[in-house]
Amino acid sequence: MTVPPPEEQPHRLDPDGAAAPPAFGQGDSRSTRRDCLRLLATVSGGLAVGSCVVAAGVLPRHGDGSADPLQVATQLGPGETVTFNYPTAHDPAIGIRLANGAVVGYSSICTHLACAVLWRPDHGAAGELYCPCHEGTFDVRTGDVTGGPPPRGLPKVVLVEDQAGGIWAIGTARSGESEEHGLCRQLRERDPQLADQAGCNEAPGAPASASASASATAVAST
Repeated sequence: MTVPPPEEQPHRLDPDGAAAPPAFGQGDSRSTRRDCLRLLATVSGGLAVGSCVVAAGVLPRHGDGSADPLQVATQLGPGETVTFNYPTAHDPAIGIRLANGAVVGYSSICTHLACAVLWRPDHGAAGELYCPCHEGTFDVRTGDVTGGPPPRGLPKVVLVEDQAGGIWAIGTARSGESEEHGLCRQLRERDPQLADQAGCNEAPGAPASASASASATAVAST
């Protein structure tokens, strides 16, 4: 089942942080991304925690740009999907609630020849993402290539869930890049000193360290 995005104007944040997203829940598997979101909230103009402005990374390599957090769905049940555009109006993306409750997001542009990628829930144990142009397939849990000619996996859209069940896009990660590293990279592009304070010191492509998550929480709390 495909869930339409919120009927009202998408909840993007203005540069002054006037329309902040609701506070995010505690104690779930998305705590690392939530900590990164809180850290990024401090980047621009001393914004309060929870009213962040996130510099977006790359979806396909030709999609550089920046974006604010965007609410893409008010609810998303197991097996449901939502389509949206992020980080720009020209970057189609898809969000999926997996059977285990995790929410994943990807660019819906195939990395082969930029055809549209489709969700096929009835293929494999968890479903798959499929490009009908040249039979390319991707693992829905990771975005990695599982078949066909695509040269690399799908870029990720980092999604988090608020306490009311709303789904927010807060950043992106390139093909083969972890979500945490993608958020750290975006932070470093905006404020290298703050990125250092957050522990974002890994080489490009490396996963974020545990110290980065701990530092993110500490910086966001100040």
